[in-house]
Amino acid sequence: MKRIGFLALLVGVLMMFATPMVRAQEDENRPARRSPQMGRSSDRNRQNDNNGDLPELTVRAQYLNDRLTQDVGNARWMRIIYRELNMLEDKNAPLYYPVTPINGTQNLFTIIFRLVADGKLPAYEYLDGYEAFDDAHVVDFKSVLDRFSIMYQTTSGRDGRTRYVINDSDVPSGEVRAFYVKEAWYFDQNNSVFDVKTLAISPIIFYEGDMGTERTPMFWVLYEEVRPYVSGTYIMTSNMNNAKTFTIDDYFRRRMFDGKIIKAENLLNIPLQAYCPTPDSMAKEQQKIESQLQAFNEGLWFRPDTTAQVVATGKSKKSARRGASVKKSDSDDKASKVKPEKAAKAPKSPKAKAEKSAGATRSVRRRR
Repeated sequence: MKRIGFLALLVGVLMMFATPMVRAQEDENRPARRSPQMGRSSDRNRQNDNNGDLPELTVRAQYLNDRLTQDVGNARWMRIIYRELNMLEDKNAPLYYPVTPINGTQNLFTIIFRLVADGKLPAYEYLDGYEAFDDAHVVDFKSVLDRFSIMYQTTSGRDGRTRYVINDSDVPSGEVRAFYVKEAWYFDQNNSVFDVKTLAISPIIFYEGDMGTERTPMFWVLYEEVRPYVSGTYIMTSNMNNAKTFTIDDYFRRRMFDGKIIKAENLLNIPLQAYCPTPDSMAKEQQKIESQLQAFNEGLWFRPDTTAQVVATGKSKKSARRGASVKKSDSDDKASKVKPEKAAKAPKSPKAKAEKSAGATRSVRRRR
Protein backbone atom coordinates (compact mmCIF):
# COMPACT_ATOMS: atom_id res chain seq x y z
CA MET A 1 0.00 0.00 0.00
CA LYS A 2 2.83 2.33 0.84
CA ARG A 3 4.34 1.62 -2.58
CA ILE A 4 1.05 2.42 -4.38
CA GLY A 5 0.68 5.67 -2.46
CA PHE A 6 4.25 6.66 -3.32
CA LEU A 7 3.65 6.00 -7.04
CA ALA A 8 0.47 8.08 -7.02
CA LEU A 9 2.29 10.97 -5.38
CA LEU A 10 5.12 10.75 -7.89
CA VAL A 11 2.68 10.83 -10.82
CA GLY A 12 0.93 13.90 -9.37
CA VAL A 13 4.21 15.76 -8.98
CA LEU A 14 5.21 14.95 -12.57
CA MET A 15 1.86 16.18 -13.89
CA MET A 16 2.26 19.45 -12.03
CA PHE A 17 5.62 20.13 -13.71
CA ALA A 18 4.57 18.81 -17.14
CA THR A 19 1.44 20.98 -17.58
CA PRO A 20 3.27 24.36 -17.75
CA MET A 21 5.80 22.92 -20.20
CA VAL A 22 3.02 21.69 -22.54
CA ARG A 23 1.28 25.06 -22.39
CA ALA A 24 4.53 26.87 -23.18
CA GLN A 25 5.10 24.59 -26.17
CA GLU A 26 1.55 25.24 -27.45
CA ASP A 27 2.07 28.98 -27.10
CA GLU A 28 5.27 28.75 -29.12
CA ASN A 29 3.51 26.85 -31.90
CA ARG A 30 0.50 29.21 -31.91
CA PRO A 31 0.95 32.29 -34.19
CA ALA A 32 1.48 35.44 -32.25
CA ARG A 33 -1.43 37.88 -32.16
CA ARG A 34 -0.49 41.27 -33.50
CA SER A 35 -2.21 44.59 -33.30
CA PRO A 36 -3.66 45.93 -36.59
CA GLN A 37 -0.99 47.73 -38.53
CA MET A 38 0.01 48.48 -42.11
CA GLY A 39 1.68 45.51 -43.75
CA ARG A 40 3.54 45.02 -46.98
CA SER A 41 0.40 44.63 -49.03
CA SER A 42 -0.89 48.01 -47.82
CA ASP A 43 2.46 49.58 -48.61
CA ARG A 44 2.34 48.07 -52.08
CA ASN A 45 -1.17 49.31 -52.70
CA ARG A 46 -0.27 52.77 -51.51
CA GLN A 47 2.80 52.80 -53.73
CA ASN A 48 0.74 51.68 -56.71
CA ASP A 49 -1.76 54.45 -56.04
CA ASN A 50 0.99 57.01 -55.88
CA ASN A 51 2.61 55.75 -59.04
CA GLY A 52 -0.72 55.66 -60.88
CA ASP A 53 -0.56 51.93 -61.64
CA LEU A 54 -3.83 50.40 -62.70
CA PRO A 55 -5.00 47.03 -61.35
CA GLU A 56 -4.95 43.89 -63.40
CA LEU A 57 -8.11 42.85 -65.19
CA THR A 58 -10.24 40.27 -63.45
CA VAL A 59 -12.04 37.43 -65.18
CA ARG A 60 -15.34 39.13 -64.48
CA ALA A 61 -14.17 42.36 -66.12
CA GLN A 62 -13.02 40.49 -69.20
CA TYR A 63 -16.33 38.62 -69.38
CA LEU A 64 -18.28 41.87 -69.10
CA ASN A 65 -16.15 43.42 -71.84
CA ASP A 66 -16.88 40.47 -74.13
CA ARG A 67 -20.60 40.90 -73.51
CA LEU A 68 -20.46 44.60 -74.40
CA THR A 69 -18.54 43.93 -77.62
CA GLN A 70 -20.59 44.95 -80.64
CA ASP A 71 -20.31 42.71 -83.68
CA VAL A 72 -20.51 44.74 -86.89
CA GLY A 73 -19.57 41.86 -89.18
CA ASN A 74 -23.21 41.16 -90.08
CA ALA A 75 -24.09 44.79 -90.72
CA ARG A 76 -25.87 45.39 -94.03
CA TRP A 77 -25.31 49.14 -93.79
CA MET A 78 -22.39 50.97 -92.19
CA ARG A 79 -20.88 54.42 -92.25
CA ILE A 80 -17.54 55.33 -90.68
CA ILE A 81 -17.46 58.76 -89.05
CA TYR A 82 -14.48 60.63 -87.59
CA ARG A 83 -15.12 63.24 -84.90
CA GLU A 84 -13.00 65.69 -82.97
CA LEU A 85 -13.72 66.20 -79.28
CA ASN A 86 -12.60 69.49 -77.81
CA MET A 87 -11.82 68.76 -74.16
CA LEU A 88 -12.28 72.39 -73.13
CA GLU A 89 -15.99 72.37 -74.00
CA ASP A 90 -18.48 71.89 -71.19
CA LYS A 91 -19.87 68.57 -72.44
CA ASN A 92 -16.38 67.07 -72.82
CA ALA A 93 -14.87 68.53 -69.65
CA PRO A 94 -15.59 65.40 -67.53
CA LEU A 95 -13.10 63.52 -69.72
CA TYR A 96 -10.42 66.20 -69.26
CA TYR A 97 -10.51 67.04 -65.55
CA PRO A 98 -8.73 66.58 -63.23
CA VAL A 99 -5.59 67.35 -65.22
CA THR A 100 -3.41 66.12 -62.35
CA PRO A 101 -4.58 62.98 -60.49
CA ILE A 102 -6.41 63.83 -57.27
CA ASN A 103 -7.19 61.14 -54.68
CA GLY A 104 -6.82 58.40 -57.26
CA THR A 105 -9.06 60.15 -59.83
CA GLN A 106 -7.48 60.39 -63.30
CA ASN A 107 -8.68 61.77 -66.60
CA LEU A 108 -9.01 59.76 -69.79
CA PHE A 109 -5.58 60.50 -71.23
CA THR A 110 -3.75 59.72 -67.99
CA ILE A 111 -5.42 56.29 -67.85
CA ILE A 112 -4.48 55.55 -71.47
CA PHE A 113 -0.94 56.84 -70.96
CA ARG A 114 -0.39 54.64 -67.89
CA LEU A 115 -1.78 51.58 -69.65
CA VAL A 116 0.55 52.05 -72.62
CA ALA A 117 3.53 52.72 -70.31
CA ASP A 118 2.89 49.51 -68.35
CA GLY A 119 2.53 47.46 -71.53
CA LYS A 120 -1.12 46.59 -70.79
CA LEU A 121 -2.45 48.42 -73.83
CA PRO A 122 -0.96 48.45 -77.35
CA ALA A 123 -0.78 51.79 -79.15
CA TYR A 124 -0.74 52.02 -82.94
CA GLU A 125 0.89 54.53 -85.21
CA TYR A 126 -1.08 57.51 -86.38
CA LEU A 127 -0.88 57.37 -90.15
CA ASP A 128 -2.13 60.13 -92.41
CA GLY A 129 -5.20 58.95 -94.29
CA TYR A 130 -5.71 55.46 -92.88
CA GLU A 131 -5.36 53.31 -89.77
CA ALA A 132 -3.65 49.95 -89.39
CA PHE A 133 -4.32 48.11 -86.14
CA ASP A 134 -1.87 45.24 -86.47
CA ASP A 135 1.38 44.15 -84.85
CA ALA A 136 3.46 45.74 -87.59
CA HIS A 137 2.20 49.22 -86.65
CA VAL A 138 2.49 49.03 -82.85
CA VAL A 139 4.44 52.06 -81.66
CA ASP A 140 7.52 51.93 -79.48
CA PHE A 141 6.61 53.76 -76.30
CA LYS A 142 10.15 55.03 -75.83
CA SER A 143 9.97 56.76 -79.20
CA VAL A 144 6.74 58.44 -78.11
CA LEU A 145 8.41 59.73 -74.93
CA ASP A 146 11.44 61.02 -76.84
CA ARG A 147 9.33 62.55 -79.60
CA PHE A 148 7.22 64.66 -77.25
CA SER A 149 10.04 65.36 -74.75
CA ILE A 150 8.46 63.55 -71.81
CA MET A 151 10.75 62.94 -68.83
CA TYR A 152 11.03 59.33 -67.68
CA GLN A 153 13.16 56.76 -65.89
CA THR A 154 13.73 53.14 -66.85
CA THR A 155 13.60 50.11 -64.59
CA SER A 156 13.56 46.39 -65.24
CA GLY A 157 10.30 44.62 -64.51
CA ARG A 158 9.76 41.16 -63.09
CA ASP A 159 9.37 39.68 -66.55
CA GLY A 160 12.65 41.22 -67.70
CA ARG A 161 11.05 43.92 -69.83
CA THR A 162 11.99 47.56 -69.53
CA ARG A 163 9.50 49.57 -67.55
CA TYR A 164 9.11 53.34 -67.82
CA VAL A 165 8.48 55.35 -64.67
CA ILE A 166 6.89 58.77 -65.27
CA ASN A 167 5.89 61.15 -62.50
CA ASP A 168 2.38 62.56 -62.51
CA SER A 169 3.72 66.05 -63.10
CA ASP A 170 5.52 64.87 -66.28
CA VAL A 171 2.45 63.25 -67.86
CA PRO A 172 1.24 65.75 -70.52
CA SER A 173 -2.43 65.36 -69.62
CA GLY A 174 -2.92 69.14 -69.61
CA GLU A 175 -1.51 69.51 -73.12
CA VAL A 176 -3.82 66.85 -74.58
CA ARG A 177 -6.83 69.08 -75.20
CA ALA A 178 -8.56 67.12 -77.95
CA PHE A 179 -9.31 63.59 -79.12
CA TYR A 180 -10.08 62.00 -82.45
CA VAL A 181 -12.87 59.43 -82.22
CA LYS A 182 -13.47 56.87 -84.95
CA GLU A 183 -16.96 55.39 -84.82
CA ALA A 184 -19.13 53.12 -86.95
CA TRP A 185 -22.83 53.78 -87.49
CA TYR A 186 -24.33 50.48 -88.55
CA PHE A 187 -27.58 48.58 -89.07
CA ASP A 188 -27.69 44.86 -88.33
CA GLN A 189 -30.59 43.45 -90.31
CA ASN A 190 -30.45 40.06 -88.60
CA ASN A 191 -31.04 41.57 -85.17
CA SER A 192 -32.89 44.73 -86.33
CA VAL A 193 -30.42 46.96 -84.50
CA PHE A 194 -29.28 50.46 -85.46
CA ASP A 195 -26.43 51.53 -83.21
CA VAL A 196 -23.07 53.28 -82.97
CA LYS A 197 -19.80 51.58 -82.09
CA THR A 198 -16.73 53.48 -80.93
CA LEU A 199 -13.82 51.90 -82.78
CA ALA A 200 -10.72 53.84 -81.75
CA ILE A 201 -9.58 57.08 -80.11
CA SER A 202 -6.48 59.19 -80.63
CA PRO A 203 -5.18 61.85 -78.20
CA ILE A 204 -4.07 65.15 -79.74
CA ILE A 205 -1.31 67.05 -77.95
CA PHE A 206 -0.93 70.84 -78.21
CA TYR A 207 2.48 72.46 -77.81
CA GLU A 208 4.19 75.72 -78.64
CA GLY A 209 6.31 75.50 -81.77
CA ASP A 210 8.14 77.87 -84.08
CA MET A 211 4.89 78.73 -85.87
CA GLY A 212 2.83 79.19 -82.71
CA THR A 213 0.55 76.59 -81.16
CA GLU A 214 0.82 73.30 -83.01
CA ARG A 215 -1.21 70.12 -82.63
CA THR A 216 -0.12 66.56 -83.29
CA PRO A 217 -2.02 63.28 -82.90
CA MET A 218 0.05 60.95 -80.70
CA PHE A 219 -1.24 57.44 -81.51
CA TRP A 220 -4.37 55.31 -81.89
CA VAL A 221 -5.78 52.90 -79.30
CA LEU A 222 -8.70 50.53 -79.78
CA TYR A 223 -11.58 51.49 -77.54
CA GLU A 224 -12.59 47.90 -76.81
CA GLU A 225 -9.14 47.37 -75.26
CA VAL A 226 -9.52 50.53 -73.16
CA ARG A 227 -13.09 49.86 -72.04
CA PRO A 228 -12.34 47.23 -69.34
CA TYR A 229 -10.23 49.80 -67.48
CA VAL A 230 -12.60 52.77 -67.84
CA SER A 231 -15.87 50.90 -67.25
CA GLY A 232 -15.20 51.14 -63.52
CA THR A 233 -13.82 54.68 -63.51
CA TYR A 234 -16.56 56.98 -62.22
CA ILE A 235 -16.48 60.65 -63.12
CA MET A 236 -18.36 63.77 -62.09
CA THR A 237 -20.52 65.04 -64.95
CA SER A 238 -22.10 68.16 -63.46
CA ASN A 239 -21.14 71.12 -61.32
CA MET A 240 -24.57 71.06 -59.66
CA ASN A 241 -24.41 67.36 -58.78
CA ASN A 242 -21.06 66.20 -57.44
CA ALA A 243 -22.11 62.55 -57.15
CA LYS A 244 -20.11 60.32 -59.48
CA THR A 245 -22.89 58.29 -61.07
CA PHE A 246 -21.47 57.72 -64.58
CA THR A 247 -18.33 56.00 -65.80
CA ILE A 248 -16.15 56.96 -68.74
CA ASP A 249 -17.61 54.02 -70.64
CA ASP A 250 -21.12 55.36 -69.97
CA TYR A 251 -20.00 58.69 -71.41
CA PHE A 252 -19.14 57.01 -74.71
CA ARG A 253 -21.97 54.47 -74.87
CA ARG A 254 -24.64 57.04 -73.98
CA ARG A 255 -22.99 59.55 -76.32
CA MET A 256 -22.90 62.26 -73.69
CA PHE A 257 -19.96 63.97 -75.40
CA ASP A 258 -20.11 66.56 -78.16
CA GLY A 259 -17.89 66.00 -81.19
CA LYS A 260 -17.82 67.68 -84.58
CA ILE A 261 -17.52 65.57 -87.71
CA ILE A 262 -14.20 66.05 -89.50
CA LYS A 263 -14.43 63.16 -91.94
CA ALA A 264 -16.91 60.65 -93.33
CA GLU A 265 -15.31 57.68 -95.03
CA ASN A 266 -15.65 58.00 -98.81
CA LEU A 267 -14.21 56.62 -102.03
CA LEU A 268 -11.65 59.40 -102.38
CA ASN A 269 -10.65 59.08 -98.70
CA ILE A 270 -10.56 62.85 -98.17
CA PRO A 271 -11.64 64.80 -95.08
CA LEU A 272 -14.27 67.50 -95.01
CA GLN A 273 -11.64 70.20 -94.95
CA ALA A 274 -10.50 69.20 -98.46
CA TYR A 275 -13.78 70.26 -100.09
CA CYS A 276 -15.17 72.64 -97.44
CA PRO A 277 -12.64 75.47 -97.24
CA THR A 278 -14.79 77.97 -95.32
CA PRO A 279 -16.29 77.61 -91.84
CA ASP A 280 -19.81 78.08 -93.22
CA SER A 281 -19.43 75.33 -95.79
CA MET A 282 -17.88 73.08 -93.15
CA ALA A 283 -20.83 73.64 -90.79
CA LYS A 284 -23.34 72.95 -93.58
CA GLU A 285 -21.59 69.71 -94.53
CA GLN A 286 -21.45 68.56 -90.92
CA GLN A 287 -25.15 69.27 -90.48
CA LYS A 288 -25.88 67.46 -93.74
CA ILE A 289 -24.12 64.29 -92.58
CA GLU A 290 -25.87 64.42 -89.20
CA SER A 291 -29.22 64.78 -90.98
CA GLN A 292 -28.44 61.85 -93.26
CA LEU A 293 -27.69 59.60 -90.29
CA GLN A 294 -30.88 60.66 -88.53
CA ALA A 295 -32.98 60.27 -91.68
CA PHE A 296 -31.63 56.76 -92.27
CA ASN A 297 -32.52 55.78 -88.72
CA GLU A 298 -36.05 57.19 -89.02
CA GLY A 299 -36.56 55.53 -92.40
CA LEU A 300 -35.93 52.06 -91.00
CA TRP A 301 -39.01 51.92 -88.83
CA PHE A 302 -42.68 51.85 -89.83
CA ARG A 303 -44.67 54.96 -89.03
CA PRO A 304 -48.44 55.45 -89.57
CA ASP A 305 -49.53 57.60 -92.52
CA THR A 306 -50.09 61.09 -91.18
CA THR A 307 -52.58 61.94 -93.97
CA ALA A 308 -54.77 58.94 -93.18
CA GLN A 309 -54.44 59.75 -89.51
CA VAL A 310 -55.66 63.31 -90.11
CA VAL A 311 -58.58 62.08 -92.24
CA ALA A 312 -59.58 59.56 -89.59
CA THR A 313 -59.40 62.26 -86.96
CA GLY A 314 -61.60 64.56 -89.09
CA LYS A 315 -64.17 61.81 -89.62
CA SER A 316 -64.34 61.06 -85.93
CA LYS A 317 -64.87 64.74 -85.18
CA LYS A 318 -67.66 64.98 -87.77
CA SER A 319 -69.40 61.86 -86.41
CA ALA A 320 -69.13 63.26 -82.91
CA ARG A 321 -70.69 66.52 -84.06
CA ARG A 322 -73.52 64.68 -85.83
CA GLY A 323 -74.21 62.60 -82.76
CA ALA A 324 -74.32 65.70 -80.63
CA SER A 325 -76.71 67.45 -83.06
CA VAL A 326 -79.03 64.41 -83.19
CA LYS A 327 -79.17 64.23 -79.41
CA LYS A 328 -79.90 67.94 -79.25
CA SER A 329 -82.78 67.70 -81.79
CA ASP A 330 -84.33 64.76 -79.92
CA SER A 331 -84.23 66.64 -76.68
CA ASP A 332 -85.86 69.69 -78.37
CA ASP A 333 -88.70 67.53 -79.79
CA LYS A 334 -89.42 66.01 -76.43
CA ALA A 335 -89.46 69.42 -74.83
CA SER A 336 -91.94 70.72 -77.44
CA LYS A 337 -94.41 67.82 -76.91
CA VAL A 338 -94.72 68.35 -73.17
CA LYS A 339 -97.05 71.37 -72.56
CA PRO A 340 -96.21 73.45 -69.59
CA GLU A 341 -98.97 73.83 -66.95
CA LYS A 342 -100.62 77.25 -66.63
CA ALA A 343 -99.85 79.10 -63.50
CA ALA A 344 -102.78 79.89 -61.23
CA LYS A 345 -103.93 83.51 -61.36
CA ALA A 346 -103.70 85.49 -58.20
CA PRO A 347 -107.03 86.98 -56.93
CA LYS A 348 -107.49 90.64 -57.73
CA SER A 349 -107.67 92.95 -54.80
CA PRO A 350 -110.72 95.30 -54.84
CA LYS A 351 -109.91 98.87 -55.75
CA ALA A 352 -110.67 101.35 -53.08
CA LYS A 353 -113.10 104.09 -54.20
CA ALA A 354 -112.01 107.63 -53.73
CA GLU A 355 -113.99 109.45 -51.06
CA LYS A 356 -115.65 112.79 -51.98
CA SER A 357 -114.73 115.75 -49.85
CA ALA A 358 -117.57 117.48 -48.01
CA GLY A 359 -116.32 121.00 -48.79
CA ALA A 360 -116.98 123.06 -52.01
CA THR A 361 -114.52 122.73 -54.84
CA ARG A 362 -113.09 125.63 -56.71
CA SER A 363 -112.97 125.65 -60.51
CA VAL A 364 -109.65 126.09 -62.05
CA ARG A 365 -111.02 127.66 -65.21
CA ARG A 366 -109.92 131.07 -66.05
CA ARG A 367 -112.46 133.56 -65.07
CA ARG A 368 -113.33 136.51 -67.22
